[in-house]
Amino acid sequence: MVIEIMEIHELIEGVRRNNRSIIGQAISLVESQAEKHRTLAGQLLQEILPHSGNSLRIGISGMPGAGKSTLIDTLGSYIIEQGHKLAVLAIDPSSGFSGGSILGDKTRMEKLSRSEHSFIRPSPAGGTLGGVARKTREAMLILEAAGYDFIIVETVGVGQSEYTVRSMVDFFMLLQIPGSGDELQGIKRGIMEITDLVLINKADGERKGLAEKTRQDFAMAVHYLQPASAGWSTKAATCSALTGEGIPAIYEMLNNFREQVTASGFFEERRRLQRKDWLHNLLESELLLRFYRNELIAGKLAQFEQAVCEGQMEVSEAAESLLRDFLKS
Repeated sequence: MVIEIMEIHELIEGVRRNNRSIIGQAISLVESQAEKHRTLAGQLLQEILPHSGNSLRIGISGMPGAGKSTLIDTLGSYIIEQGHKLAVLAIDPSSGFSGGSILGDKTRMEKLSRSEHSFIRPSPAGGTLGGVARKTREAMLILEAAGYDFIIVETVGVGQSEYTVRSMVDFFMLLQIPGSGDELQGIKRGIMEITDLVLINKADGERKGLAEKTRQDFAMAVHYLQPASAGWSTKAATCSALTGEGIPAIYEMLNNFREQVTASGFFEERRRLQRKDWLHNLLESELLLRFYRNELIAGKLAQFEQAVCEGQMEVSEAAESLLRDFLKS
């Protein structure tokens, strides 16, 4: 994507006016790895920081076919009907933005894409763990400064991505389908322990009875686990993203969650932990970026790779040698 360079005050003014085109440009700017964009992106984030932090950040994950996109479309549309603005950052497993990716998200979230109070954007995985975009946190700050008071991060629902998203959101929702309660033994305990709501989707028609049985199974399971958020008991509920049944109750639950964890003091504590985790994440990313961009390392890396591949040098020895050279340079 070509990034239009504009003055920092123009970017900030456009974001604050909720100009969706400029919001997109601002997010592209902070996601860019180009050196010429990094300073401007840092200035932008510093300037908008006082205007951020007012949203409820929601992570949604679930197995393929659980209906994540349909749920986001239906729940998001209901949230907007209640007078809110909502943004969706949908993790895109591709290596970068493409017209196909954006079109795909708009197709999967048809109702939301037509609303002037929504903002939908795919976030490129960029090689990061579990397909979670490296700059998702920065994108959330921009969206909060633009006035979006609900932000949903949709994960690909595989591997470690749930844990990464948990570290950047306030409320984490795990989407399941009727009958999945029979597979509780196969669901990682760790994922259950970071979940604020287990939501059984597709609870409609002939599946309603099975969905309720699945809800009961998960309710029993989370009863024995420590809650993911202090001041909140992990819930299990049913809904149908297709018919809209149960959607108002989820919206009410989200509001109750914020009220309860704010009263307990945990909401701000979690935000502090999010910022701390973000700091460490950025340090690790920056060190890795500087390592591979280092001219001395670039000149030696291919040689060391060949030596390791041919068994002429032990891997840890090669890594130690490269790190020593990097620290001396």
